[in-house]
Amino acid sequence: MKQRLFGTDGLRGQGNIFPMTPEIALKLGLAAGQYFRNGSGRNRVVIGKDTRLSGYVFETALTSGLCANGMDVFLVGPLPTPAISFLTRNMRADLGVVISASHNPFMDNGIKFFDREGFKLPDEVEDEISELVMAEHPRWEYPAPEDIGKAHRIVDAQGRYIVYLKNSFSPRLTLDGLKVVLDCAHGAAYGVAPMVLEELGATVIKIGVSPDGLNINHKCGSLYPEVVSNIVVDEGADIGIALDGDADRLIVCDEKGRILDGDQIMALSALEMMEKGRLPKNMLVSTVMSNMALELFMRQHGGTLLRTAVGDRYVVEAMRREGARLGGEQSGHLIFMDHSTTGDGLLAALQLLRIMVEKDKPLSELAGLLEPFPQMLRNVHVERKIPFAQAPGLQAEVARVEQALHGKGRVLLRYSGTEAVCRVMVEGPDLDTVQRHVMELVEACEKHLR
Repeated sequence: MKQRLFGTDGLRGQGNIFPMTPEIALKLGLAAGQYFRNGSGRNRVVIGKDTRLSGYVFETALTSGLCANGMDVFLVGPLPTPAISFLTRNMRADLGVVISASHNPFMDNGIKFFDREGFKLPDEVEDEISELVMAEHPRWEYPAPEDIGKAHRIVDAQGRYIVYLKNSFSPRLTLDGLKVVLDCAHGAAYGVAPMVLEELGATVIKIGVSPDGLNINHKCGSLYPEVVSNIVVDEGADIGIALDGDADRLIVCDEKGRILDGDQIMALSALEMMEKGRLPKNMLVSTVMSNMALELFMRQHGGTLLRTAVGDRYVVEAMRREGARLGGEQSGHLIFMDHSTTGDGLLAALQLLRIMVEKDKPLSELAGLLEPFPQMLRNVHVERKIPFAQAPGLQAEVARVEQALHGKGRVLLRYSGTEAVCRVMVEGPDLDTVQRHVMELVEACEKHLR
């Protein structure tokens, strides 16, 4: 299989180890500057990052490359990924850059791009940039000395994003009387998220808001929602909100501490939008990882679920193609296209809070719509990502398990876009059946993919 420099969500890896080295970041800045420089006046790029220590390294390297190739750089510091998408549009920039490894631990980092409309770049554009970066003897089309770019710091970027988020929440409503537990994962939303909720009237219990460059996502945030859940129960809060390191995904819990994933949030949001006639074609877009229960839920309520490959940018591409207004992933990437062009955990939380306030019901009552089928996911390390079509023994084992499920479950094998692993997912009628079939397929992968 062709090796790509970019994965499902940009470039990602451990800091100071290929491909996340200062040299590659510098070349990436040069390549992106050359690709997006359009020759009509000054070209602009917005760069934001999360709170991990290596962000300083890659921010500087990217800025050098972009300025050298004629781009004016606007540095906004630590802000959520969706904030960079918004600011790129808002500032009429030609490009947005995010330095973040999302939910990964601090030693990892990543680089991803947004176009001038705030959408992630398609594969073919990433591949063209990759070719420039990886060329043995790259031909950089440097501009004249007087056309070298400048770098600026934007001091009011945080405030712009806060106003944008508050504008997505009905001006007729407030969060007065609601107690919210908020976990920012010591990540990019540590400053803006509490301010938004407090300015709208909520009482906010804040955790994960003391980043030190090393503690991002460490036993907190959307990967550890039980932390928020326990505090919600102890404090008698109305809702728990858990964001990841770059705040583009959301996991919540209700006032009883029950944890709700992206599928359950999408079911609640889709039903509310269908009731108001605001969901075109009654269509929800999600990935192949979403639970089968979500598909049945949409069908039972007169809607449809369109599935895509894993990755929120593939969800967005399908939404744009189909004219859909709601999409997301089980992992908590949620896209409300009426407000945003990418997944935004805080914006999604505000939409959920709006529904709670408008209906004047606790989240536990609203969210009991979807009971997920038992599902299990296991990762199998692989040396090479062999196309599944070239592993007939594995295909035969998958077919056997699918037949054993009798249409009451699903099997999915896929390679990670950022790691050397094959992901094995099975859904079924009960947990024991699912566990048995997962272990059978893990053994088959270990046998046929090595």
